[in-house]
Amino acid sequence: MERERVWKAIDEQRRSLVDLLEDLSEQEWRQPSLCAGWTVRDVAAHVALQNVTWSALPKLLVNVARSGGMNRAIADAARDHAALPVETIIAEIRDRIGVWKPLPTVSHLETAIDYVVHTQDIAVPLGRQVDPPADAVLAAAERVWASPRMFHARRKLAGRRLVATDAQWSAGEGEEISGPMVALLLVMTGRSPRKLEL
Repeated sequence: MERERVWKAIDEQRRSLVDLLEDLSEQEWRQPSLCAGWTVRDVAAHVALQNVTWSALPKLLVNVARSGGMNRAIADAARDHAALPVETIIAEIRDRIGVWKPLPTVSHLETAIDYVVHTQDIAVPLGRQVDPPADAVLAAAERVWASPRMFHARRKLAGRRLVATDAQWSAGEGEEISGPMVALLLVMTGRSPRKLEL
């Protein structure tokens, strides 16, 4: 898929996420997300950290060494950032609309994964429906499935065939799991299928 199409879809997803966050109550900001141990506010703060630049990389590496791993460092950074006012978090996400430059060491495809999946991490447990742009979901799903290390989707879903019911997309072999494209993407990224429409 053309890079420009993916970036346009990412911007559409960014706008939808901002609209969702602006509509949340104080209680909803405190609710658990689909990410185990993360609140809605933590996830939103993590997405807001997309403003990180190369200049922040040395600090991140120090945090990785101190915390004992990349995932822990990312979680710590998100929780620290979540202390900011929600208006600031929303504004930081809004500021990324139109910015077609990924974070250091990743591409537009990983950016699509981040925005699509984390928007659903927030929306699904709150009972909110946010329909992601088809181009963003497809780009994200293709990247997750093609990567042997990212989420280990092929290994974890060995013996399963994923079939989208709303797009011409399938992957894997074996017992069929069918559902909307975004639900399959969430399964591939380790979210619980019990909370999804499969």
